[in-house]
Amino acid sequence: MTPRSNLPGILPGLSLAPGRPFPLGATPDEGGVNFAVFSANAHFIELCLFTEDGRRETARILMTERDGDIWHIRVEGMKAGQLYGFRAHGPYEPEAGHRFNPHKLLLDPYAKSWDGRLKWSDALMGYKIGSARGDLSYDTRDSAFAVPKSVVVDERALPPLPPGPGTPMAESLIYEAHVKGLTMRHPVIPQQLRGRYAGLSHPAVIDHLVKLGVTAVELLPVQGFFDDRFLVAKGLTNYWGYNTMGFFLPEPRYSARPGRGEFREMVWRLHQAGIEVILDVVYNHTGEGDELGPTLSFRGLDNASYYRLAGGGRHYMNDSGTGNSLNLTHPMVLRMVMDSLRHWVTHFGVDGFRFDLATSMGREVHGFDSGAGFFDALRQDPVLARVKLIAEPWDIGPGGYQMGGFPHPFAEWNDKFRDGVRRYWRGDAGMTAELGRRLLGSAENFDHHGRPATASLNFVTAHDGFTLQDLVSYTVKRNLANGEDNRDGHSENHSDNLGHEGATEDARINAARALRKRNILATLMLAQGTPMILAGDEIGHSQGGNNNAYAQDNEVTWIDWAKADAALAAFVAKLAAIRAGHPVLCQRHFLHARKRHNEGLPDVIWRRADGQPPEAFEWHDPAFRCLCVELRMAAQGPEADDVIFAVFNTGPEQALTLPGTVPAWSLILDTTRPDLVPQPAGAGQTVPANAVLVFTAAALGGQP
Repeated sequence: MTPRSNLPGILPGLSLAPGRPFPLGATPDEGGVNFAVFSANAHFIELCLFTEDGRRETARILMTERDGDIWHIRVEGMKAGQLYGFRAHGPYEPEAGHRFNPHKLLLDPYAKSWDGRLKWSDALMGYKIGSARGDLSYDTRDSAFAVPKSVVVDERALPPLPPGPGTPMAESLIYEAHVKGLTMRHPVIPQQLRGRYAGLSHPAVIDHLVKLGVTAVELLPVQGFFDDRFLVAKGLTNYWGYNTMGFFLPEPRYSARPGRGEFREMVWRLHQAGIEVILDVVYNHTGEGDELGPTLSFRGLDNASYYRLAGGGRHYMNDSGTGNSLNLTHPMVLRMVMDSLRHWVTHFGVDGFRFDLATSMGREVHGFDSGAGFFDALRQDPVLARVKLIAEPWDIGPGGYQMGGFPHPFAEWNDKFRDGVRRYWRGDAGMTAELGRRLLGSAENFDHHGRPATASLNFVTAHDGFTLQDLVSYTVKRNLANGEDNRDGHSENHSDNLGHEGATEDARINAARALRKRNILATLMLAQGTPMILAGDEIGHSQGGNNNAYAQDNEVTWIDWAKADAALAAFVAKLAAIRAGHPVLCQRHFLHARKRHNEGLPDVIWRRADGQPPEAFEWHDPAFRCLCVELRMAAQGPEADDVIFAVFNTGPEQALTLPGTVPAWSLILDTTRPDLVPQPAGAGQTVPANAVLVFTAAALGGQP
């Protein structure tokens, strides 16, 4: 069977040649454009060309050359800027996993740019909406009017970007941010740049990050994505962006000007300030959803190859909870992911990736495997082996929780740190032992196979959940604005309103909340591992109790800089300076109370407030609420004389006996006195109620 169309196979001034199977996507040169696309099960594929405005299809070109499972053709005389798409012909047999429908225009999986926006329509579906046969039915409406067009992009003239800062993980302070949420309400950023890549790299933002001591921004998804149909119907958007369809292009909605240069310039400006760029990437699923979702790209090109299928092939494995799961056990799907990652490093200069629901990336046929093909491919790749790799170590599939199970060099989001620190400062009984484990980098989870302490990515708040302000202001989530009757989002947040639900003018409550936030932030910065803070936490941003603001592209999520808590921001900067100034807080090696050679003292010594080591039973005694720890460089690590004595007290005020292991101590931090300047400490020292104190050896300078 051959394709039938009343469109010409080629346009005047253009001619065809066989082309080549590599690289995939559209690749222009001086004489034309090479097109290559993967499909193992298609009968044939057409390249579709469109007018400059994308409204009219002008030609359909049969891609006659096939090299293995890659279809390719070269169009002589074509230039960059051409709009195009694909139509794939093959069996429409959903029960066998095949959903080919040439009436549906398909995005190039390797597209470097899109033109136009997705227009939700029933014509996007490969089946007939409302049919008694459901997704087994077949729809013949042309979807081209509703689909963005892929754009031929010439990347040859792009100048190489200089290397990024290359900050060691042990010295990193990560700042999780949303491009729009961080900048949309910033009064100094010009209106036309707010919510854009250019706004994020504005000097006002960079100056704020530098003052905080941030070394890397971790951006919520910026790869091309679409808004879900059910959200659009409710007047909402997919604000977070976990609905990727364009793995090679920056999301256009964040660009103030056409093209890809704005994203590259943002990366360059942040690098100039010593700040790395880490991308939150979503390779566990795509925006096509389940069998009732649209046919936009992967489903129409080769559903049986791109997705992990179930029920004989009609249904989709749904380990992400969003309808489908990409099939990384297929070599060409794995190749696409690897090509995408390399592209962001080589063409955009990004410094690392945080993998959403990363367990899916390591799930083989037999289940999660730390030696999965994806992990092997990453570790041997000469480009990707040198960037920062961070895993969200869970999904909703079988055996989905895998914290500590990822291979070197991954760091992993540590939700045990999040929950343990929240519960300790909420005053939950018996949490002292848990705090101790988290302060030492959760060694029981990560200290294996040569992994460093920095593998523990410590956080207390992130985009998913309460902000820090809401953590101390609400006991229950308030997600009604999401339109799901408050059913969405976590119900157990280990939060505490400290006497009043929501915002209040009560000075006593607000003071208690401010102290609780300082205690939490201090704990985060003093723990072994890699700290991450949520954008806006440092200035008191609230989402009004919404702990799942994925659809709130509005003032719920946009940080209100006019109400910024400057004192809290200064305190965060102080904490960052203390951390950066003390090697003992930035170690790669785990601490296991082993004796150091130069002085014979253990690298970690636990103490009670009276200076004595706690008895074994006391670690789980609800009355043991003041944990003290003396930290030195790890016994097996580099030699240094740095020493820290930290106190974490959720109990009442009490006397403190400082260790006699150094001649004299200096107090450099007291969360009850955030403006404290370093001062000598000695006999008669007390620990205030609900406080964190930090001491250093006075003989070594004692100042951050």
